[in-house]
Amino acid sequence: MESNRKEIKQQFLSGERSLFQGRNLLIQDTVFGEGESPLKHSENILLENSTFEWKYPLWYSKNIQVKNCIFKEMARAGIWYTEDISVEDSLIQAPKEFRRCKRLSLKNISIPNAEETLWNCQDVSIEKVTAKGDYFGMNCENVTIDDFTLYGNYCFDGAKNVVVKNAKLLSKDCFWNAENITIYDSYISGEYLAWNSKNVTLINCTVESLQGMCYIDNLVMKNCKLINTTLAFEYSTVDADIVGKIDSVMNPAGGKIVADRIDELILETDKVDVKATKIICRNKQEGKCPIELCRQAV
Repeated sequence: MESNRKEIKQQFLSGERSLFQGRNLLIQDTVFGEGESPLKHSENILLENSTFEWKYPLWYSKNIQVKNCIFKEMARAGIWYTEDISVEDSLIQAPKEFRRCKRLSLKNISIPNAEETLWNCQDVSIEKVTAKGDYFGMNCENVTIDDFTLYGNYCFDGAKNVVVKNAKLLSKDCFWNAENITIYDSYISGEYLAWNSKNVTLINCTVESLQGMCYIDNLVMKNCKLINTTLAFEYSTVDADIVGKIDSVMNPAGGKIVADRIDELILETDKVDVKATKIICRNKQEGKCPIELCRQAV
């Protein structure tokens, strides 16, 4: 198929729909200037070393490969309703990229203005991506992530079936209303982590969160650290094995919490069934974890 592509090289294309319904194209070293929707309804396109300067470049497109390209700030809302697309080694300066896409691969990408980016997408692979912006990844499904850095709040609200590895997330209110989330070997810093979610698992993670991990149905934490994390687990069903201390735990709904110590344990009998949660402190005589607050395993 590569040999059958029509080649477009070192062109400056402007005006609305400059390559509308383009098919079987190899586009190299080309600049798409002012003019909306240059590749709308395109199919089987390979883009290399090219630049988009205006809005809506790839809508309703199929079978798209993007390599070493730039989407400038006004190329906003650039890739919507597109299927089978890979973007590699590229810089995306524009906000609101990737909306309702299917089978999307992002690799070695920088997105410094990622406001409202990656919404309602399905079957997504993210690798070696850095992004900055709020509401990243809302309502996405079937997402795999490896080597990801995010600066921005409210990420992955409403997401389902997400596996994260080796991430750094500076994000409050992340993973809200989410379902089937598994996070490995990652660092998360932000208030109110994962409220109102279901089936959330963290393995070998470090978390810093005010009132983190509350209102979760089936929270699992294995070999995790909680630093500067207070009022954790409120109304959550939890199976947590924490390395080190927890600053404070408040009214878990049920399950088991194991830590070296817990500095403050708030259990209000008028709010929860305090017998439904087993609290185990490994070093029960250390610090502020008195034995009477630590119901040991029988």
